[in-house]
Amino acid sequence: MYSNLEKTPRHLLVCEKSNFKNEKSRHGIHVENHYFNYRVSVLIPECGALPAGLSTIGSSFGKYYLVKNLPVYEIVEQQFLDLCVKKGSFYALSYNTRIDQDNSAALIPAGKLILSVDKDTYEELGLEGQQSQYSHKAVMRHIITIDLTDASFAPGTKKYKRVVWALKEKKPLACDFLMAWHPSGEGDFSLSSYFAKYQCKEHTPSVSTKILRDIPSPVIKSGELKGKPEESCDSQEFLDWLGAASADIDCNNEASSFLSTYCCPEPSIVMGQACLWTVTGFLLPEKICMLLEQLRHYFDEPKLAHWTALTVHGFADSPVSWGVAEHGFHKGGENLYNFVIFRNHDYWLQMAVGTQDGCPP
Repeated sequence: MYSNLEKTPRHLLVCEKSNFKNEKSRHGIHVENHYFNYRVSVLIPECGALPAGLSTIGSSFGKYYLVKNLPVYEIVEQQFLDLCVKKGSFYALSYNTRIDQDNSAALIPAGKLILSVDKDTYEELGLEGQQSQYSHKAVMRHIITIDLTDASFAPGTKKYKRVVWALKEKKPLACDFLMAWHPSGEGDFSLSSYFAKYQCKEHTPSVSTKILRDIPSPVIKSGELKGKPEESCDSQEFLDWLGAASADIDCNNEASSFLSTYCCPEPSIVMGQACLWTVTGFLLPEKICMLLEQLRHYFDEPKLAHWTALTVHGFADSPVSWGVAEHGFHKGGENLYNFVIFRNHDYWLQMAVGTQDGCPP
């Protein structure tokens, strides 16, 4: 058993190359459908100060809320559906719930409530669902998906009454929830006011900027996703290095280092400086789309850098990764994607999940 715990967990990594000016480019869809994100990092080589455009976007990420011990039935109440869910993109994710052990929930902008529940809770609720793909010989978890915008779920219908009764009376479920709302138009709806009878606290994403100096960096070329011997590194080597650089891990593999034996892949160069900018919180895809658009235009004026990188980390215990694709923790809970943006508008997109997740789109 000990030897199994020592092993590095396997993961799925999908890498693709395209160009932002290609009409068939799917970069926007990938960002929009990755709903639950807690950290965004941007690395800009040969840059000693944060560009003004990024600073502006960082301040626009907006507020989010943590609502303590909120009954799940509150999310399906008619008043909440009318005031919030049907008038914009609403995001809710259960907080501090372990996806492989606890009951967890998520509400995605399409108006779908997703419950990941254990076997006993599933049987007590009596709602229709399906076996979790993480089930073994004995089915221990189920996924219940309720479309809150479906005509059959209109208030007063048999289905609506049954769901409310199951969540409110038969098997009341409650979680701490992270919530954020991106309204489709003008509105005066306030989450803090609506959930005033619960402990509801407003939060603002934290922002940090760090200048890295004299760090080895792999040589990459936009047209060589798989790399070329002695000419360029491949996309996976670059992603490994990017993770180490972002965590401020020494990539020199010095004999005196007891923390890391990692070494920058070859061929490599030394970057004199690089700007690492990080935003942490409950971050909406709409804002990440704005950030990606800003980085696309970074090279409109001449720069020393040949590329920039945008890394987005999703919540490890989110019930979904992209869209409604089920996500599990297994050993690492991998749930992230990374854009490498080149001068010529080419980009690499790297998407990573755990080995038991479905393949990223």
